[in-house]
Amino acid sequence: MPVRRDALLVGAGAAAGATLAVAAHVTPALASIGVVRRVLTPRLAGLGDPEHVALTFDDGPDPASTPEIVAALDRLGWRATFFMLGEMVRKAPGLAAEVAAAGHEVAVHGDGHVSMLRRPPRAAFDDIERARDAIVEATGVEPRWFRPPYGTLSAGALRGARRLNLHTVLWTSWGRDWRPEATPETVVHDVLRGHVAGGTVLLHDSDCTSSPGSWHATVGALPLLADELGARGLRVGPVGEHDLVA
Repeated sequence: MPVRRDALLVGAGAAAGATLAVAAHVTPALASIGVVRRVLTPRLAGLGDPEHVALTFDDGPDPASTPEIVAALDRLGWRATFFMLGEMVRKAPGLAAEVAAAGHEVAVHGDGHVSMLRRPPRAAFDDIERARDAIVEATGVEPRWFRPPYGTLSAGALRGARRLNLHTVLWTSWGRDWRPEATPETVVHDVLRGHVAGGTVLLHDSDCTSSPGSWHATVGALPLLADELGARGLRVGPVGEHDLVA
């Protein structure tokens, strides 16, 4: 009997430890809830200068669409932050370099577009490091920012980004421009529904994980968004100019 009781206690302790480990791994994912992150972690959410909007793009660089996004930004006199996938950078290193040379920030979105909740800590670190290294090799620029795919964080991803001197930032508003039904007007409408003044806006410069051709709605939305933000007296720029709230 004593042996059996000890075995039960050991088993219970192991189960409790495993439960705690899983909880620690997934708890940061609560930051994917917009209200939670804005209230509890404003810097992580991307809140900054109330007169400024940080404009960001995920999932590129993509030869089919990123040049069109960059050209639209150039016409508006805007610069933005491009959260790049390492696998996309390796396919188009010259394009990644062109984005940086045009004055835009380059940042890390992971190597492959896989939720960090599916990666154990070491795998999360390796994925972020591969993406960071690909961006540095292609652009000659050391990224400052990291945003996980789908905005889903894990403890391992947060620690891994920190070890690589990357600051994690999510968003306060998005255009839902990945949807097949997205239009320039719906993108602008969805952006303005979120926290815009002093916030961080998420759009996409590639449809590699979105509905095919959805980037056309993003390109069309940019001048409309410029009119709306200009009417509100808001400046637009990259995350590095946003003065993120501590």
